[in-house]
Amino acid sequence: MTVAPPKKSRLSAGKRRALLEDAARACMARGGIREFTVDKIVAEAGVSRGLITHHFGSMDGLLVAVYSRMYDEWIAAISAPRQGLSRLESLVEALVSPALFSREVLNIWLTLWGEIANNPVLRAEHRARYSQYRESIAAALREAAPPGSGIDMDTVASAFICLVDGLGVQRCVDPDLLPETAARATCWALLSPHLTLGDKPVGNVRGMET
Repeated sequence: MTVAPPKKSRLSAGKRRALLEDAARACMARGGIREFTVDKIVAEAGVSRGLITHHFGSMDGLLVAVYSRMYDEWIAAISAPRQGLSRLESLVEALVSPALFSREVLNIWLTLWGEIANNPVLRAEHRARYSQYRESIAAALREAAPPGSGIDMDTVASAFICLVDGLGVQRCVDPDLLPETAARATCWALLSPHLTLGDKPVGNVRGMET
């Protein structure tokens, strides 16, 4: 992830905010929270130090903006339909796609997760966003479940998120041990038992066979 702002150009406030967010993400992808400093970020963006305070109020403000934008992109990706696939199938495919499952993206998430426990501002943002994320998954699960299954899909969605987070950690530690096919199969191994009626599977379990 590189940030290359046009030189000697006047950018709108929105574009300058996005430029700083991109620079912050590039720093976190490269070196975690130790790279999330004013000097590193403004050097990456090619702007003056005062712009962070001007646009975000503080480094915490920038951190929250990065987190919020990461979630916006994440929710958009898992909500996008894929031709020929159900809503749940599209969601799983998005979660194991290079766009979301790259080591670079996951490094940013690990950096942000590591700060949640110690940063109350970021923790409040996380709680609001997590609810949105879980509901997106639960809605896809309810749509795929057989009528009258009686399964608490909110709980299944929470378990699935924990699985995806764990897969992300493994992907960061050693991506060679967790290729896309293995990640997909693991997702369906958790989901498919909740989407069956008798011996009839509901949803795409092809990933379990790869």
